[in-house]
Amino acid sequence: MRILFVHPNYRSGGAEIAGTWPPAWVAYLTGHLRQAGFDDIHFIDAMTDEMTDVDLARRMEALAPDVVGVTAITPSIYRAEDVLKIARDVVPNAVRVMGGVHATFMYKQVLSEAPWIDVIVRGEGEEICTELMLAIEDGRFPADRHKIKGIAFTEGDQIVATEAASTVKDLSKIRPDWTVLDWAKYIYIPLGTRVAIPNLARGCPFTCSFCSQWKFWRDYRVREPKDVVDEIEDLVENHGVGFFILADEEPTINKKKFVAFCQELIDRGLPKRVKWGINTRVTDIYRDKDLLKFYRKAGLVHVSLGTEAAAQMKLDIFNKETKVEENKTAIRLLREADILVEAQFIVGLDNETPETLEETYRMAWDWQPDLANWSMYTPWPFTPLFQELKDQVEIYDFSKYNFVTPIMKPAAMERGELLDGVMNNYRRFYSKKALFHYPWRGTGFRRRYLLGCLYAFLKAGFQRTFYDLGKAGYWGPQTKGSVDFHFDESRQIAEAQMADWEAAADKAARAAERREALRAQGKERAVLRNQSFRMPNGAEVRACGGGDQQMEDV
Repeated sequence: MRILFVHPNYRSGGAEIAGTWPPAWVAYLTGHLRQAGFDDIHFIDAMTDEMTDVDLARRMEALAPDVVGVTAITPSIYRAEDVLKIARDVVPNAVRVMGGVHATFMYKQVLSEAPWIDVIVRGEGEEICTELMLAIEDGRFPADRHKIKGIAFTEGDQIVATEAASTVKDLSKIRPDWTVLDWAKYIYIPLGTRVAIPNLARGCPFTCSFCSQWKFWRDYRVREPKDVVDEIEDLVENHGVGFFILADEEPTINKKKFVAFCQELIDRGLPKRVKWGINTRVTDIYRDKDLLKFYRKAGLVHVSLGTEAAAQMKLDIFNKETKVEENKTAIRLLREADILVEAQFIVGLDNETPETLEETYRMAWDWQPDLANWSMYTPWPFTPLFQELKDQVEIYDFSKYNFVTPIMKPAAMERGELLDGVMNNYRRFYSKKALFHYPWRGTGFRRRYLLGCLYAFLKAGFQRTFYDLGKAGYWGPQTKGSVDFHFDESRQIAEAQMADWEAAADKAARAAERREALRAQGKERAVLRNQSFRMPNGAEVRACGGGDQQMEDV
C-alpha cells in the first residue's frame, strides 16, 4: 500500500523567518509505520518547496497513492483541507486522512466545512495512524471504522467520533524515520546550518488557559534520554544537523531526565558538533540556576522564556505562575551562563493601550534579553481561554490565527495601531542592539549567533515577509490607518461545533456547581465538628499554628 504525506503550503511571516523548519510530524509517523511493515511511504513538503496547487496535483497524480495524509495547526487548516480536496480530484480512490491539533479538537468544524475528508485522526498520531493504515490495507476500512479508537468521520448526516485512544505508553517505540526528509532544505539562518526539531517529552503538567499542549498530549511523559540522544546523534552524523530545538513545551520540567539528557550529550562529545535551544519557564531557570553553566556545556545556547506579558494582571489571566520581577533575574542568570535568551511578550489583550505597549518595550530594554519577540494575543479556538472570550471574538478566519495578525482588537486601539506599535518596538529594540550590543559583546560564537539572528530579521524585513507586512500593506506609521489584514469574514463556526461547545460549557458549569456544593458541605461539617468537640481541659480545637480555619474538603 502506498502512503503519501503532505505538509501544506502555509506561511505567516512569523517563526519561519528564522529558517526552513523540518516537519517532524512526518518522521515520527513514518518511523512507527515502518515498524508495522509499511515501506512504500512518500512525503511532499509543499511549504518548503513553495509548491503551487497545480504542481502538487501533478505530483500526487504521478504517485497514485492509496492514502493521502496531511496535518494542520490552526492557521494552516484551510490549506490542509485544500490538499485533501486536490486528492479527491486527482486520486479519488485514495483514503483522505487529516491529523493534528486543530482537527483533533475542531473535528466537527473541519468535517462540516470539508466533507471530502474521509477520516480525522484525533490526538497523538503514531498508534492511531498505524491502526488506521492496517485497517485500510486489510480492506477493513470503512466497514470497521467504528472499531478504531481515536478517529472521527462523517456517516450520513452525522459526525461520529469514536472512543479516545490511549496515549503512547511505551515511548521506546517512538523511533522517527528522519530519512523521509530532504535535509538539504532545512537551514537555520542564524547559524547557516541544518536544523532539526526532535522530541524529548510529550505533554505538559501545567494548564495555561491559552495553550493546547496539555490538552492534546493529555498526560505528561518523558522519553529515555539515551533514546533521544541516539536520535540526535543520528541527525548529526547521517543528516548533517548542526542545530536543534527541542519540540517540548517545557523540556526542563523533569529535572532529573533533563540533566541526564545533557550528560548523555556531553559523554558522546556532541556539544562540539551540534548546538541547541529550548523553550522553558522562568521558574525552572530559578530552580536550576546552579546548573545553567552545565547546560551550556551540553550545547544549550538559546533559551526562549515565556515572560508572556508586561503587567502582572496579564500574567494572572494566563494562569502563569511567575511574577514580573522574576523575569529580569532569570534573563540575567542565563546571560551570565553565556546562554542567549529570548523574551516572549504577548500583546493585544482587551486592555492594551499605546502606553502598555510602550511599557513592554521599556521592560524589554531594561531586562536586556539578547532577543525579544512580541506575539499577538491569539486564543486558540479549542482552549479554555477562547471559551471565556468567545463573545469578544470577531474574526473566525483561522488562517490569520498565527500570532502575527491581531485577531483580538483592544478596546482602546485599532488593529492597525496595534501592529504599528509592535513594529515600533521591534525597530527600536533591534536598532539599538545592532548598533551597541551585537557587534561588540560576548564570545565569538555569541557574536556570530546574534549577527545571524539580525541578518534573518533584516532579510525578512527586506522581503516584506516579516509579520506578513507585504500582504497587509504596512509601510510604517503613516500607513497604520490603511492596513488591510484581508480577513475572510464569511468564515463562521459550524453549527455542529457550536453545539458541542455549548454542551461542554453546560457540563463544565454543572461540574463547577457540584464542586462548590461539596465545598460548602465540607465547611458546614467542619464548623459542626469544631462546635461539638473541645479538648479535655475545655480549650477550643485549633489548627496547626493556632488558626481556627479548617482545611476544605477537596
